[in-house]
Amino acid sequence: MAHEPPQRLKQKLLYQGRKFDFEVSRLRLPNGAEGDWECVRHPGGSVAVPLTAEGKLVLVRQYRFAASRRLLEFPAGTIELDEEPLTTAQREIQEETGYKASQWQKLGQFYLAPGYSDEMIYTYLATDLEKLETPPDLDDDEDLETVLLTPEELEQAILDGEAVDAKSISSLLLLRSYLQSQQSA
Repeated sequence: MAHEPPQRLKQKLLYQGRKFDFEVSRLRLPNGAEGDWECVRHPGGSVAVPLTAEGKLVLVRQYRFAASRRLLEFPAGTIELDEEPLTTAQREIQEETGYKASQWQKLGQFYLAPGYSDEMIYTYLATDLEKLETPPDLDDDEDLETVLLTPEELEQAILDGEAVDAKSISSLLLLRSYLQSQQSA
């Protein structure tokens, strides 16, 4: 059964930033009720899930201001204007880890936090890795270290309560599903 979408009565941009915008929209629901909904408008992000020939995942431990701590994450970044999500993932793996991949496979995509944001995350498996001779090209605001873990070690870190972000947990699940489908084929 298709539901009629809410009617947007008014939209107001409250903040325009370098990574995202924040707006409030006045909506009328199909039942006639009206209310205000806040939304973070984001261009989207891409995640690289680098997997070495030895079966290790290449992650970064990165300081995140909002969490006030270092988080364990797959390399990822914001999609630039007119950039394809795969290009973002390819750029980020090199900039953050110093690795380059010659094989890429899309694992999936998902909304990061649809209750308040339109950010879509695109996840790619990166294989046939080569460690570049030059160190990672970190942005001025990046404080991170490269960490290699097996998928089982990453899963255990998650279960042990280590600070792992949601996009990396979701991407690990997509990786596991992909690998299982490859074994069944």
